[in-house]
Amino acid sequence: MKKFLMAAAAGSLTGLIVSTQVAAPLLAQESAKATNVYEQLDLFGDIFERIRAQYVEEVDEGELIEAAINGMLTSLDPHSSYLSPDDAADMRVQTRGEFGGLGIEVTQEEGFVKVVSPIDGTPADEAGIEAGDFITHVDNESVLGLTLDEAVDMMRGPVGSEIVITVVREGEGEPFDVSIIRDTIKLTAVRARTEQNTVILRVTTFNDQTYRNLASSLEEQVEEAGGMDAINGIVLDLRNNPGGLLTQAIKVSDAFLEKGEIVSTRGRNPEDGDRFNAEPGDLANGKPMVVLINGGSASASEIVAGALQDHRRAVVVGTKSFGKGSVQTVMPLRGDGAMRLTTARYYTPSGRSIQALGVSPDILVEQPRRPANTEESDEPDNRFDRSEADLRGSLGNDSLSEDEIRQIEEDREKAEQAAKLREDDYQLAYAIDILRGMSVLNEAQ
Repeated sequence: MKKFLMAAAAGSLTGLIVSTQVAAPLLAQESAKATNVYEQLDLFGDIFERIRAQYVEEVDEGELIEAAINGMLTSLDPHSSYLSPDDAADMRVQTRGEFGGLGIEVTQEEGFVKVVSPIDGTPADEAGIEAGDFITHVDNESVLGLTLDEAVDMMRGPVGSEIVITVVREGEGEPFDVSIIRDTIKLTAVRARTEQNTVILRVTTFNDQTYRNLASSLEEQVEEAGGMDAINGIVLDLRNNPGGLLTQAIKVSDAFLEKGEIVSTRGRNPEDGDRFNAEPGDLANGKPMVVLINGGSASASEIVAGALQDHRRAVVVGTKSFGKGSVQTVMPLRGDGAMRLTTARYYTPSGRSIQALGVSPDILVEQPRRPANTEESDEPDNRFDRSEADLRGSLGNDSLSEDEIRQIEEDREKAEQAAKLREDDYQLAYAIDILRGMSVLNEAQ
């Protein structure tokens, strides 16, 4: 027994020696890291003092520190940044749905400003700015080498003032200038209409009005159509929607899901992750859905598209989305400023991250580009519009009742409207055709 106790004691002593031998280098490494950090901070202080004392012109110390902070954040990724008190106030206004500017969501790529998407009905949209455009100059001044915030500052200005931006667009041989008049941007989060018994919900942004507007707009369209039975499906149009509030993306997804996970977020530490699940209730009562996306659909739009796609709740149509799969947390700082920091990645219900990959549509449908500068005659070509009924003295059709003839004419008018829609918006027309086909199959069963 004594031998056993001695062996145990020796084992404990040996373990203590080993632990001490392992821990000592680790403590030394941590101490060295801390020393190195303090040395770097001392270096920063030295540089700051030399700039302040010896730079060729007098500098604003506050601006210098803000620039240093912003440089530190923007070195992490394109979405982390420092928000001055004015910028923080502007951001709070934007989430409420009204602000001044051009009406474009931008990011930075290869030193240039890249348009994520223009916002519907804004000066940039009306001027023809497209998702994927690169802005190289603002009022003939290059943006190359500027931070994203600095480039955005160059584009800001008084409402009613003119700005000229130089755009590089894929497929165009040369850069070209676009003149835009700045205006107050009033975001209508959701626009709704009914086409051929299909409700189209055009969601332009995810601000704090989005879910409320979507629910009320859907209710109005269904009521005007004569009830949910008169509707063959819903198109959720998320094209050129740059995203917005995560909470609103979750609410919009939940609006059409009865159960299951909507999205999960995973941060640096596993315990910091969150999962968001749908609650019972589907605003569309299970009606078929198509979600439209394109390269301008980003962030919150991709959360919604990914959730409805993974749950097989909707057919996703269009082109690959932007691929912004990260979550930014806005943290208030002293002095009314704020820090926007990337704190997590988000994952669709199937566990896929769309960061840099985007959401791939179930059915790939490109939007044909209108040819530029095509000359169109004001006079329609009616050479092939004549039919038997237009011939003088043609026989009438006595086998049909007036109601049947009226129904045929109404169906023909709908077909003509569908053809016109294919010319105006091919992707949307494709989505409506899918829902019409699904409706016909359901009726046949």
